[in-house]
Amino acid sequence: MPTDWWLKALRGLSDLWLTIAISALGTAVLAFGIRLRRRARPGTLPSAAPLPPDRQLRPIQPWVLPAGALVVLAVTCTAILWLQWAVPQDVNSQKAKLRIDAIRTGLSVGAGTAGALALLLALRRQQLAERSQQATEYDAGEKRVTELYVKAAEQLGSEKAPVRLAGLYALERLAQDNPAHRQSITEVICAYLRMPLPPAPTATGPDDAVEYAQQTEKWSGERQVRLAAQKLLVRHAKRHMQGSSQGMFWGNLSLDLAEATLINADFSETDIGTLNCRGSRFVGYASFRGATFHSRPDFDGAVFDAEASFAAAQFALGADFIRSRFKNTVRFSKSRFDGEADFSLSVFEGAALFDNSSFTGDADLSHCTFRGNLRFLNTKFGKDAWFDGSMFYDRLGFDRSTFGGDASFESARFEGSVFFRILKIEGHFDFSAATISKREGTRPNVWPEEWKESTTGESLEREEDQG
Repeated sequence: MPTDWWLKALRGLSDLWLTIAISALGTAVLAFGIRLRRRARPGTLPSAAPLPPDRQLRPIQPWVLPAGALVVLAVTCTAILWLQWAVPQDVNSQKAKLRIDAIRTGLSVGAGTAGALALLLALRRQQLAERSQQATEYDAGEKRVTELYVKAAEQLGSEKAPVRLAGLYALERLAQDNPAHRQSITEVICAYLRMPLPPAPTATGPDDAVEYAQQTEKWSGERQVRLAAQKLLVRHAKRHMQGSSQGMFWGNLSLDLAEATLINADFSETDIGTLNCRGSRFVGYASFRGATFHSRPDFDGAVFDAEASFAAAQFALGADFIRSRFKNTVRFSKSRFDGEADFSLSVFEGAALFDNSSFTGDADLSHCTFRGNLRFLNTKFGKDAWFDGSMFYDRLGFDRSTFGGDASFESARFEGSVFFRILKIEGHFDFSAATISKREGTRPNVWPEEWKESTTGESLEREEDQG
């Protein structure tokens, strides 16, 4: 490009330098405002409580004010020199006047810069005042939350069931409005459920009719309070509540229900973070149908008095059912264990149904007692399955099941009919020291390939050893 074109372009920019500077400053302020707006809108749960200050403000350093004065001086001098240089050299009669106007304009630019710095200091003072107000509101809100929390907890200790119910619902409302306190309030409700349940009253005679009525009323009230506490926990753990605009889903909560007595517990279709039911007792039915356990639930020593269902449940890290006792039918149909499933030393007094379930980790059912029907229809064992020392008093069926690893029945005892039919076996079976004590009238047993009953019919041996 010709040289004169570059000179014209530079002269045009020199004429518009102030406009360009103001535009650049406006663009920078706009970008800074957009950034602050994004930081002021975090993706938090809806809450009626005041929010704490997001970050700590740093005090202004001593060098900031002298630096600001130097900036004003530098901008003023630069503007005066630039305007002096821009005065046309061919206008001698008006040169002095133009230089004076240039100095006046440069001082105006300096004054504007000083005003901008003063505006920033005023903005800083306003920000400090707003943060102080926010901190005051936050402290007041926390104090109010604490007072309501303590009052509701005191209501839970009342002897009257209606007062305890009011305390429960007050805690629920408090947690609903304050997401940060949901886990702690959940722990309070779980602690209430862990309290011993008084035994149901029994009539000892006609002379105790009044006392019996009072005990019945007291026990019925406690039962209603416990049912309300269970429903409260379940209501805010339901999976379909995750998209609720009211924030009804409280997240994957941690539930500590160790040694608790739960009545007709229905946790179906829930998402549970951690669950501790160690030594718990389930009075009435217990349903975890379709539940998702994001960590390893602990049912060590739990007792299920009535029918229990874990159908279609998802165990992300496996499960512990060690020394559990199922007094009625238990269903694990279509359930999935992505980690080790430990049922060792458990007692199944009713039917145990594992139809269409899958074990991606090891399955430990060793030293268990199965008094009812045990069925593994179309079940997939991804790794090893252990039934060592278990006792089977009724029908045992593994129809159309898949064994990705070994299956051990060492020292197991079979008294009912046994069916291993249409299996897909990738590992090996072990029936060492297993005993058979069939009752009369039971159907003939069907054993896996390479295994058959001994001549006495009381043990198992490999076909090749028998030949």
